[in-house]
Amino acid sequence: MDCPAQILEIRSYSGDTGNMVGDTNVRAGQCHCGAVRFEVTLSDGFNSIRRCTCSYCRMRGAVVVMAEMGGIKVLQGEDALTSYRFHTGSAQHFFCSRCGIYTHHQRRSNQNLYAVNVACLDGVSPFDFSEVPVMDGVNHTNDTGRPTRRAGTLRFIPAD
Repeated sequence: MDCPAQILEIRSYSGDTGNMVGDTNVRAGQCHCGAVRFEVTLSDGFNSIRRCTCSYCRMRGAVVVMAEMGGIKVLQGEDALTSYRFHTGSAQHFFCSRCGIYTHHQRRSNQNLYAVNVACLDGVSPFDFSEVPVMDGVNHTNDTGRPTRRAGTLRFIPAD
């Protein structure tokens, strides 16, 4: 396995994820096959949704939402998680080694944040959001020294 608990900065867990008592920022999630199950505390609800244009995110196509360091608790399947790093190696992308679904990653631009795949969150779909900001990952802030630029907006318009 490629992601020991100390890398994940897992916070202590107490309670049942099936009933997230009144806190809409606490969400249960899982990969496609169910081998990996987790609980996440969203740092700003769904206000931080986004996509990215970097080479990896462009191919992956996920809509993500942010969680602070320590805001993800792997409840089951830590041994099924594997990770991938590229370019500078500072961002660590986690996915299930059984079904291949990307669950979350530690961000390159802010190592204190995780981006979580909204499609892995129970009851949430990337198609629940009519507009998703798309950030310019091709011209990454860590490469340019400039603030992150919004590259555009991804829109979903349901058919009648």
